[in-house]
Amino acid sequence: MFIYQILIEYDGTNFVGWQMQKNGPSIQEAIQKNLIKILKEKVILYGSGRTDSGVHALEQSAHFITKTKINKYFFFLNTMNFFLRKKKISILKISLKKKNFHARYSAKKRFYKYEIINRIAPLSLDTNKAWHVKSALSIELIKKAAKYLEGTKDFSTYRSSSCTAKSPVKTLEKITVEKKGTKISIIFTSKSFLQHQVRSMVGCLKFVGEKKWSLKKFKDVMNLKKRTFCAPPAPAYGLYLKKIKY
Repeated sequence: MFIYQILIEYDGTNFVGWQMQKNGPSIQEAIQKNLIKILKEKVILYGSGRTDSGVHALEQSAHFITKTKINKYFFFLNTMNFFLRKKKISILKISLKKKNFHARYSAKKRFYKYEIINRIAPLSLDTNKAWHVKSALSIELIKKAAKYLEGTKDFSTYRSSSCTAKSPVKTLEKITVEKKGTKISIIFTSKSFLQHQVRSMVGCLKFVGEKKWSLKKFKDVMNLKKRTFCAPPAPAYGLYLKKIKY
């Protein structure tokens, strides 16, 4: 048996998310179907984690186990991408891994990026790729609020009611906030995240940037540990799974 890791880029706009579901097309299902077609055997694709409906990936990581040894990586990638291109899914790389590799459980760090375009004019090129915020945002206030989120904390305020994680305590290693022109990029680094955590944090950071909330209010909301006090989550289409580190 052979274990292969694949790195995947995708536009999540027209999918119900990564995980296979009955209510619509998923990224996992689209790739797995074509793996079965090419390898001519039943295989299961395991992802590094779920992404919600509308969320994109720059480099999602997944693995599958097969009885077939894949010798021609170039041919494999070309064939997979031929079948997936209309779905806006690209297989970037394939590599043979050791027997103990698991795309989810072997991950040491996950990087998510959230994109905001802060301008009055509507989006033409970045529709469904970034959050369009018309009101002026203070990048300095966002940076100050983001610093408070770093470290090991109880993130219950930002946790979805449907989250199945055993504990709301996570270690957010680093948040980087950058602005280039009208684009604001916020990168979050952690071993793992709660369901909707990143989008909920971004929603609260936006309130601070708009000066709807003071930094004290932001901290108070965090410390209350109650979802009901959280700002509306940022939309899914501005979120990208950036990279998984093993």
